[in-house]
Amino acid sequence: MLRLSWSTFRERWQLFLGAILTVCLGVALVQSSLLILISAAGSGLVEAITLLGITLAVSTFLAVFIVSSTFAFTVAQRRRDLALLRLVGAGRKQVRRLLLSEALLLGVLGTAVGVPLGVVVMRLQTSMLTSLGFAPADFVPAWQNWILGVSAGVGIGVALAGVLAASRRAGKVRPLDALRDTGEGARVMTGARWFFGLLFLAGTIALVTVSSFTGPEAAIPLTINAALTASVALSALSPLVVPLVGGLLGLLLRGTTVGSLAQANLRDGVRRSASTAAPLLVLVALLVGQSGVLASINAAAELEQRRDLVGELVVTTEGPAARELGSVPGVAVAAERLRVPMDVTTRTDYDGDVDTQTDEYVATVVDPGTYAQTNRRAPELSGLRGETLAVAPGLFPAEAEIEVGVGGRTVPLRVVAELPESMGGGDQLLLPRGIVPEATAGAATAETIVRVRPGADVAAVAAEIRALGLGEVSTLDDWIAASASRQQDTSTGIMTVVLGLAGFYALIAVVNAVVIAAAERRREFAVARVSGLSRGQVVRMALVESWAVTVVGLLLGGLAAAGTLAGIGAATARVTGEASIVVPWDLLGITVVGALLVVGATNVWTTLAATRSRPVALVGAGE
Repeated sequence: MLRLSWSTFRERWQLFLGAILTVCLGVALVQSSLLILISAAGSGLVEAITLLGITLAVSTFLAVFIVSSTFAFTVAQRRRDLALLRLVGAGRKQVRRLLLSEALLLGVLGTAVGVPLGVVVMRLQTSMLTSLGFAPADFVPAWQNWILGVSAGVGIGVALAGVLAASRRAGKVRPLDALRDTGEGARVMTGARWFFGLLFLAGTIALVTVSSFTGPEAAIPLTINAALTASVALSALSPLVVPLVGGLLGLLLRGTTVGSLAQANLRDGVRRSASTAAPLLVLVALLVGQSGVLASINAAAELEQRRDLVGELVVTTEGPAARELGSVPGVAVAAERLRVPMDVTTRTDYDGDVDTQTDEYVATVVDPGTYAQTNRRAPELSGLRGETLAVAPGLFPAEAEIEVGVGGRTVPLRVVAELPESMGGGDQLLLPRGIVPEATAGAATAETIVRVRPGADVAAVAAEIRALGLGEVSTLDDWIAASASRQQDTSTGIMTVVLGLAGFYALIAVVNAVVIAAAERRREFAVARVSGLSRGQVVRMALVESWAVTVVGLLLGGLAAAGTLAGIGAATARVTGEASIVVPWDLLGITVVGALLVVGATNVWTTLAATRSRPVALVGAGE
């Protein structure tokens, strides 16, 4: 079987080249993310570990999804060839073994190229992490020899798994049905498509619903998973949408030869159109959906700060300055918030099994009285004295013993208050002033919210603070806006790390699907030209058809992204009282225009290549 598979590959290498490419890139992404994740864990880079964990999950999903859809498309394009094998005596099991042998061969080739490519991808990802500040400049991931086994398992395993379902379906189709495109061979919406489409659609609805009743910490991963499940669901159900778009295309281009033919091709080539739209669907769902989720959370955090904080000015200093600011004429309240990094260790007893965990936090050291005067949602903090702290809900287990390491000493603390739930604009840990040694406090950054006395001139108070050299002064509105801008920059960095290379992989998969679709249409184009169409008309027909398929992918991807935004919008409404849904219109516009240009250019190039030969020679050639 391997010899026959190799012969098939040499004869139809254009069809298999895309499958090898998808396996290769999938192996490279997964290998790179895993190696960097292991090195980051050994170096204690908490933020990098979190990002790379998400990146690894997204990369694995994309590898499985894209490779599976590519192999299924490739098998579907060859159903007539497989039917001929059945007619000359090949049994169902032999057809399945042939396809699995081809998948094994392509998986080995893809892995062989993907392993060295993964080293290049690892350098790119590492450069992203260091340039965006998620890892130190001297961070270098270590090579692990065992990764070769993992990469081989990913490449070969995903290739075999991707072709398994398609091979079983190909073996069940009766040969004459496949040759005539009737019966089981022509049915696109199979039982498996209905089952998995509805199953993942129900899972998406469940994830979006649950995310609307959870806090931001849980809502983010839930919405990410919702984008992935929605992609699978809508990809499986996409053949239902293709004819609708084809009908709309027919209405728009009514009376034109090119439009009528493009509509007919969409109606007859539903499987081809759905397979081409699948990677584009995932690309839009991930890019637009996750960008919108992060932007919505940032908007909710900014809204939360504007609603909760009370004051006119914010003074930023190095070290405490509340006493000096309180003596400035016109200042009524100077509520200092000292940002101090510290190690927090929790010990939780689970029926005799003690779990110990140490993490780095930036705690806020405050005076309970002035803090309450500048925060509308401040809890009762009269007990925040001595060795105590207030924590955000769900930050630590309820029965955990907590101690902090600060200023070279370790202090056990007792929780005396719970802070209100926050979308990211509030504090996680509040500590009283006496916990932090003077030397540590003097080196920390202090942000003091100033409330001026009734009738006092805010500009005059700000000028007096500047004249005394007490710190950098800004209005509260400007300070909140600057904080939101910094958070947006961080979110952009997160998106770059998580979806930068993964989005590029999905884009290549889109191009690959267009190339595979056009490679098998040479005889179809030749028949159209023999029937009276010029070469230019054939190219325009294929271009219109490809743009219609692009619209299908964009619409379904946008629907998946809308579901994730609805979930995070409900979560923000529960916390802040107002739904914050931010649609990244700039990114959406770039994605739409870019998809139309890339798909259109690829389609024109492949169609020109497919119509280069004389049509009579192709029409007369045997299939």
